[in-house]
Amino acid sequence: MNRMEMTQMKLRSKGRRRSDSGYSVGHSQSYMANSAQSGDAGKFAIIEGYKIARTNIQFSLSASNDNCFAVTSWSKGEGKSTSTSNIAISFAKMDKKVILLDCDLRRPNIHNLLKLENTAGMTSVLCNDKTFDQVVQREVLPNLDVLTVGTIPPNPSELIGSDNFANLIRELKKKYDYVIMDTAPIGIVTDALLVKDLVAGYLIVVREGVTTHGDIQNFLKAMETSGAKPMGFLKVGCDPSEGKSGKYKYKKYNRYNKYNSYEYYRYY
Repeated sequence: MNRMEMTQMKLRSKGRRRSDSGYSVGHSQSYMANSAQSGDAGKFAIIEGYKIARTNIQFSLSASNDNCFAVTSWSKGEGKSTSTSNIAISFAKMDKKVILLDCDLRRPNIHNLLKLENTAGMTSVLCNDKTFDQVVQREVLPNLDVLTVGTIPPNPSELIGSDNFANLIRELKKKYDYVIMDTAPIGIVTDALLVKDLVAGYLIVVREGVTTHGDIQNFLKAMETSGAKPMGFLKVGCDPSEGKSGKYKYKKYNRYNKYNSYEYYRYY
């Protein structure tokens, strides 16, 4: 990973008001894509934010001589899948062949965001029920192919950590310019860390007013312990209707209550 400058993130701390002192995220760069703006000017700012993120990701990939990275977050409701979709589209707009993989086998959301069929997908390939070519959804947008999850399996960790998954990723790296994974939140389950040897690193989505300083500390500790490589943080803006404490509660990640409904600016 490229040596990245120290940056400051102004995130709300647990049990106190929004911090003005900022928070250091070590040698990982912080990208900003503010989703709270509105109007044409706001939408332009969002698109530019994702372009900046794309450029920094390209530098990291080039340094690691890899074309595959994962996107994750600490908890649900932080804008991970929306951000992953936007970044994938941003790469596709460069006239590069991109495959977007929904690797969150517990609560997949890419098919909802992009309004795609989800009867068969990743799990069918990993269980040898179908081939990749039979289930991939090609040219969802120009230069962008998508592999949704399909049926939610009873053994998501085993499938993500399987030889079939590793072999699939290796083959896709040969076929596509960029392979982008949307993975499960690390603060809830550790599935995302199972792909660490297959990716250049992780782009971590944090959301102001939701992600706390403690979350980020725990995040970096989990990465260090597992040997995973954080590429950087993508910071998205908060919704004004959210709670004030900065503390985010969740229930069981397998089939929990629906995600909170927040409006994000989407690149697509």
